[in-house]
Amino acid sequence: MSKLRTVILTAAVCLPLGALAGGGGKALKGHPNMMAAAKALDVAYEKITAAQKANEYDLGGHAAKAKDAIKLAMDELKLAAETANDKK
Repeated sequence: MSKLRTVILTAAVCLPLGALAGGGGKALKGHPNMMAAAKALDVAYEKITAAQKANEYDLGGHAAKAKDAIKLAMDELKLAAETANDKK
């Protein structure tokens, strides 16, 4: 069970980071404020994951909801950058 948690945790951390590094990272290029926000979201996601691990994932589902909100914020940053890029 412990190995399964590790795999799930790794996937959960890498997914949002990979999303920004993929299409989102390119869209954010040239938008330093949005890039800084994306980095802050990455750090927040990692810290929440660390908190989950430290508390043996017993956080009442609230940490998972916070991570979902961060994923949504990352998606919105990408869309905002794409919109700004379309206007150039």
